[in-house]
Amino acid sequence: MATPHNAANRGDIAKTVLLPGDPLRAQFIAENYLTDVVCYNTVRNMLGFTGLYKGQRVSVQGSGMGVPSIGIYSYELYHEYDVDAIIRIGSAGGMSDRVKVRDLVAAVSACTNSNFAAQYGLMGTYAPTASYRLLKKVDQAAEKHGVELKVGSVLTSDVFYDNSGRQLDWARMGCLAVEMEAAGLYMVAADAGKEALCICTISDMITTGESLPAEERQTGFRRMMEVALDAIG
Repeated sequence: MATPHNAANRGDIAKTVLLPGDPLRAQFIAENYLTDVVCYNTVRNMLGFTGLYKGQRVSVQGSGMGVPSIGIYSYELYHEYDVDAIIRIGSAGGMSDRVKVRDLVAAVSACTNSNFAAQYGLMGTYAPTASYRLLKKVDQAAEKHGVELKVGSVLTSDVFYDNSGRQLDWARMGCLAVEMEAAGLYMVAADAGKEALCICTISDMITTGESLPAEERQTGFRRMMEVALDAIG
């Protein structure tokens, strides 16, 4: 049954979904890594595909930018399409001297300045956390690829252009990088009783200003894509 944001029917989407923010990254993965590919969604150009990777059925779909956007797509995937696990594959800005441009970071937890958790009516501060099972599989896949996986907390920010001048305070508290979706994904997954993990490639360094071009962000994160796909297979 289609939703306002997804034209897929039940059964069109695999039990595990890779969720890049950029729909063109989803298309790149489908065209370069999957076989027997079917495009199940073009609504709002948030492209979604299902195919086979090494015989394993997998879907990949764009999620857009920010917690509200990934909140919509992950909610519908979990609740309307019976997806069991989502792995976000995105970009992040490095804010720790433990990471550098092109490093692969897995977010075991996600601090946030978002008010997204308010909807759950909790009497305290919720700590959004990844699925250990997915994290373990991604770590094993990264090791097979010879990729050093940096594991730690990230900051999920509602603000891209931060005028506070205090974003790096989160690095002092152990955050490796800043991105805009992980905490929302982890909350939606927890509420649904499902699994989620965010892995990101460091696309720029907040501390130094070093940055990758937009084209490489879209298509050049092959190590991240391959690690995520092998973790599923």
